[in-house]
Amino acid sequence: MPTPTAVDLFIPCFVDQLFPATAMNMVKVLEAVGCEVHYNSNQTCCGQPAYNAGFKAESCEVATKFLKDFPNEPGRYVVSPSASCVGMVRNTYAELFDGTPRQTQHYGLQRRVFELTEFLVDVLGINTIPGAALPGQYTYHDSCSALRECGIKEAPRQLLDNVQGLTRLEMAEAETCCGFGGTFAVKFQAISVAMAEQKVEHALATGADYLISTDTSCLMHLDAYIRREKSPIKTLHIADVLASGW
Repeated sequence: MPTPTAVDLFIPCFVDQLFPATAMNMVKVLEAVGCEVHYNSNQTCCGQPAYNAGFKAESCEVATKFLKDFPNEPGRYVVSPSASCVGMVRNTYAELFDGTPRQTQHYGLQRRVFELTEFLVDVLGINTIPGAALPGQYTYHDSCSALRECGIKEAPRQLLDNVQGLTRLEMAEAETCCGFGGTFAVKFQAISVAMAEQKVEHALATGADYLISTDTSCLMHLDAYIRREKSPIKTLHIADVLASGW
């Protein structure tokens, strides 16, 4: 039998605290495709909130801990259900550790860290999860981090299009920001809400049952608006969809 692909789970702090079922569904999917899944319970935050708020030194301290929590090991991948946090580790750490002794360690991690869908499609070559089924129609939101920081666009659509019973309906301006942006939603609330409204209106115009994305942060923001307006559409993280029906 082939040796299972070793995967270290990178679970963002807000997923751990607010959406643990999504993390467990990612484990379910990874194990179903033959991965050997590991979880280091010492992991905490990647440092993105501090960095976005302008606390670079504090962010660097958190990032240094992250490197210790995910040491370079040949043949092991680091996989996360959040393109936003993957983008932070893959890209922003390069700035934080530039010219420091941690720079080489980051280069090693940079080549091993992936968002769930890009790992499945681009690394493992898998675009169908056996047994995945969800009846209905969906529209997909390209999160800014997934699209612009990680270059993820086709992988999630390939996986979703192969979910039994699920049909894609592309919405207008799928690549436009939803308005979350972490601290942006706090500092510029009115603009953030207006952007969420526009995104939800585009999703509703398709007639889709589900609004799906790779990032729970975007979905959390959009779902708050949807619930307030009592709109007839449900938000789902792609890991929850891929774990449905089996």
